[in-house]
Amino acid sequence: MSSLFDPYALRSLSVPNRIWMAPMCQYSAETSGPEAGVPNDWHFTHYAARAAGGTGLVLVEATAVSPEGRISPADLGIWNDRQRDAFRRVTNFLTRQGTVPGIQLAHAGRKASTDRPWRGGGPLPAGAQGGEGWQPVAPSPLPYDEGHPVPAELTVEGIQEIVGHFADAARRALAAGFQVAEIHGAHGYLIGQFLSPHSNHRTDAYGGSFENRIRFALEVVDAVRAVWPEELPLFFRVSATDWLTENADDEREGWTADDTVRLARELRAHGVDLLDVSTGGLAPKARIPVEPGYQVPFAARVRAETGLPVAAVGLITDPVQAEKILADGSADAVLLGRELLRDPYFARSAARALGGDVRAPEQYGYAV
Repeated sequence: MSSLFDPYALRSLSVPNRIWMAPMCQYSAETSGPEAGVPNDWHFTHYAARAAGGTGLVLVEATAVSPEGRISPADLGIWNDRQRDAFRRVTNFLTRQGTVPGIQLAHAGRKASTDRPWRGGGPLPAGAQGGEGWQPVAPSPLPYDEGHPVPAELTVEGIQEIVGHFADAARRALAAGFQVAEIHGAHGYLIGQFLSPHSNHRTDAYGGSFENRIRFALEVVDAVRAVWPEELPLFFRVSATDWLTENADDEREGWTADDTVRLARELRAHGVDLLDVSTGGLAPKARIPVEPGYQVPFAARVRAETGLPVAAVGLITDPVQAEKILADGSADAVLLGRELLRDPYFARSAARALGGDVRAPEQYGYAV
C-alpha cells in the first residue's frame, strides 16, 4: 500500500493519512462590524468538502491574531470570542469525518491592508473604501513594493504586544476545537519580515545578526507552546528561501536555505513538531523557478540535516508524484493547495489510483 495512506503520529495525535490541505486564504469574511473575521457558510462548506473527500489534516487559512494583522479586510480572525465560537462548527464537522482540524495563526505585517485578489489585490490606504484600510506595521519602515505604504516601524513594546496576540489566538484556537496550531512565518508576512535581512534593517535586539533576526519568531513559538497543550503538535511555516541570493540587482541578500536549516534546529529545540516548508513571498521581484515539486528539495534538506519532520508543498498535483515524495524520504507528508481547490476529493481519487484506503462518509458508501 502507498505510504500516503499510512497514519502519522505527532505527539499524542494521529493523523489518518499523509494527504493534507495547505492553508489558502479565501478572503470571504465580513470586513467590519461584529461579524468581521468570523467564519461563515462559505468557510464551513469549503473545509467540510475537503474533509468529506478524505483529507487527513485540514489547515484553515491564515487567520489573523489581530485586526491589523489581516492581509485583507475580508480575512478570517481569531482575536475575539465570537470568532472562536463560530469556528467550532467547522472543527466539529471535520473531527466527525475523521479529519484533523488545524489552524494557521498569522500576522501580515507590511503586507496587510490590501484588497481581495479578484479586485486587484492592491494596497488599501488607511481610511480607504469606507474605512477598510489601516496602517501596516513591520520590523523596519520599508514598503513591500512600489505603491505600497511605508509601514510603521514596530517598537519593542509593539513587538511584545503581538507576541501576546499570538498566545491569545492559540488559546482561542484550542477552545474552538483545533488540534494543530501552525505559526505562519512564511511568504513575507510579519515573522518572515523579521527573519530576512532584506526587510529587517533594525539595529536593536531584533535585527542585524541571525540570532537577533530569529528572536521574534522564537518568542512567538515559546508564547504559543506555553499555552498549547503538551500532547498536541505545533507547526511552523517557513519560506526556505526568498529567492534573492542570485539577484545581483537586490541591495540586500535575503533569507537562504542555509538559514532555514539553522532556524529548524532552533525551532525543534523550542517545541515545534513539524516544519511546513514553502518559499518566496518576501520580495515581489524575486525570480522563482516554478515547476512541479520545485520546493520539495528544501523540505528534504531540512529533514535530512535536522531530523525535524517536514511537510512538502508546491505544485504537488498527482498521486504518483505525492507518493514518490514520501517514498524517497523527502517529506513526512504532502500539503496540497490549488489541487485541492480543483478536486476536494483528491485523497479518495489517489486511494483508487494507488490502491490505498481513506475514510469516506457513510452517506457516500455506494460510491466507494
